[in-house]
This record gives sequence, C-alpha cells and structure tokens, in this order.
Amino acid sequence: MTRNRLKVAVGQIAPVLGEVEENIAKHLEFILQARKKDADVLLFPELSLTGYSLKQHVARVALHRDSPYFRQLSDAAPKMQISVGFIEQAAPGEFYNAQALLSGGKVIHVHRKINLPTYGGLEEGKWYGQGTELTMCEHRQGWPIHTLICADLWNPALPHLAMLDRPSLLLAPINSAADIVSDEFSNPSGWKTNTDFISMTYGVPVLMANSCALEGTSRFWGGSRILNAYGEVIAEAGASEELITGEVTLEEITHARFQLPTIRDANNLLIAKLLSQRV
Repeated sequence: MTRNRLKVAVGQIAPVLGEVEENIAKHLEFILQARKKDADVLLFPELSLTGYSLKQHVARVALHRDSPYFRQLSDAAPKMQISVGFIEQAAPGEFYNAQALLSGGKVIHVHRKINLPTYGGLEEGKWYGQGTELTMCEHRQGWPIHTLICADLWNPALPHLAMLDRPSLLLAPINSAADIVSDEFSNPSGWKTNTDFISMTYGVPVLMANSCALEGTSRFWGGSRILNAYGEVIAEAGASEELITGEVTLEEITHARFQLPTIRDANNLLIAKLLSQRV
C-alpha cells in the first residue's frame, strides 16, 4: 500500500578525514537520532564515510559494495532508507565517488558521481572514475528515489534526465566549501539557487546534505536543507552538526506537477533531435 506521507531527515555531519571507523560511529549516532524521530529516509553528505580531500589516500579508505560496514549501518534502523557517501572500489586501482542507499541490512542502490569537477580547488577527475549510469531506486512503493552527487546537479542535463523518470524524492549529497571554486563565486548562494530551481521547476522534494567539516583551509559551510515539492524550504541547518527533519507528501507532488507540468510537457523526441544536431 502506498503511503501519502514520508518523514525525511538529513544528517549534517563533520566527517573526520580518512577515518572510516570514527565516521561509522558518527553515522550510527545520527541514525539513532533519526530513528527516534521516526524518519523513513535519512541522507548523509557526499563522501560522508571518508571526508572529501583524500587525494593519495583514496585507495586506503575505499570500500567494496559488500563491505560489512554497510550492514552495520543499516541494521541500526532496518526499515529506514539510509544514504551514505563512500569511495567505491570497483576493481584494483579503479575508484568512484559514490553514494549507497541502504535498507534491510543491505545496499539496495549505488550512484556513481558522473560530473567530476576539475576547476577551482577541485580535482576529482584525477582520483576517480566517471560514473556512466543514472538509475532510480523504488524500494518503497510510490516513493522512487533518484540520487545526484554534488556537481551532478550543476550539469542541467543530469537533473532533467533524472526527473524524466518521475522520482518522488531527489537526494542531493554534496561537499561544498565556501571558497573552493573562486573568491567571486558564492557556493552557499549558488546551492540555494540550484536546489530551489530544481525543486520548484520539477515539483520534486529535494534533500540536500552538506558537510560542516574543516579540512585544512577548506571550511564546508553546512546549510543542509529540505525542500517540499513547491520549492519551499521546510527545514534548514546552520553551520554545525545537526539532524534536520521534515515531512513530504505525494499530494503536494501531485498538485505541484499539475500546476507546473514540466515533466509532462517535456518534448523528449524534439530534445533528442536537437541534441543529435549538436553532438
């Protein structure tokens, strides 16, 4: 039976760089907090199990999809869908910036980051392979979930393609430091504009989870947020560790997409034709 309402949560944490076991303990604390609040879905930031600026330490902290850590996390709240960021080792020497969705003691979905930034102070293309798939996960009836990691949301084609699958929830785990792109580009303002636009344009609730860690001179500014299907902020974190929660409904999604039918009116054949003329 499809539920109309879903309790969602974001765990804004400050991962300890390169210390997976310490970060597992921190995740478990937040999972228990979310469980006490009856959360159905809990999102952690990009690379939440490892921290961001790993560079030559990538191989040391990478995990396989069958790592017992994932079962340990999911067993703390088996009915909850928990999204955690990690470095996936797919083959010897082959690593991906990835987000795992957990439920019932196992990994039910993995998204590998597609858009790897190599500008400003960012050099992900040096350390990670590029994801090549964009798939949705419908583990709970009526609530299919898409995940886009950080810079994935800055390539407008990727959110559009994801929304053509008609997800009921969009997870946006990020790692955003205030000045990592440039002194002129405001990451906090940019992310608010980005998530507001996607949520409102497509009529989709968005969960954005940012880190609040300090890694060297990089200060990750937090500001995690939950938006409803109208693009309205229903919960927002400050600059320190915090669990935020909110409630989203299928009724709001239905009304939002009826009032602004972006997905319904997307002319996929025309877009494909125009795109083919440019590639």
